[in-house]
Amino acid sequence: MAVMVRRYRFTVDEYERLAQARVLTQCDRTELLDGEIVEMTPIGDRHASVVARLTSLFSRHLSDRSIVWAQNPIQLRAVRSMPQPDVVLVRPRADFYSTGKPGADDVLLLVEVMDTSSDTDRSVKLPLYARAGIAEVWLLDLTTDRVEIFRQPTLAGYRAVEALERDERLTPQAFPDLSLTVADLLG
Repeated sequence: MAVMVRRYRFTVDEYERLAQARVLTQCDRTELLDGEIVEMTPIGDRHASVVARLTSLFSRHLSDRSIVWAQNPIQLRAVRSMPQPDVVLVRPRADFYSTGKPGADDVLLLVEVMDTSSDTDRSVKLPLYARAGIAEVWLLDLTTDRVEIFRQPTLAGYRAVEALERDERLTPQAFPDLSLTVADLLG
């Protein structure tokens, strides 16, 4: 007789209660993706450097027009997820989200820096971001020195996809006055 394995899918609230009860700590380096608690991949030197570069670049150019939310969780309740993207530009709020994490409606731009995490970023996180309604996602691929831009989310994925090389320019749709090159982002 075959035994059927059933998985329990956590909600965002249950995941947060695990952290509050100290069952999960920051040392565990986990995120909730589609109801499953998954271990995050380690961050290498170049990955950390690009995240620092993006944080500095966006903070300098956007000032008070957004909050740079670097490697912090966002709540995507509709898709049972609490990922920790590398850099997110979120709507400004006077309390800096001290009373609750940003949700999909707060996200102006989400950026994932990929090297060893590219499989998870592409096949797991990107579809979740689309289903949650995140308007724009940039995947910075450190292995190819390219940026992939995803816009127009649907339940099936993103309708508009564009790949750019080092010397090409890109502009976040939420900030049409900000023009950057791929080299500006990757160094």
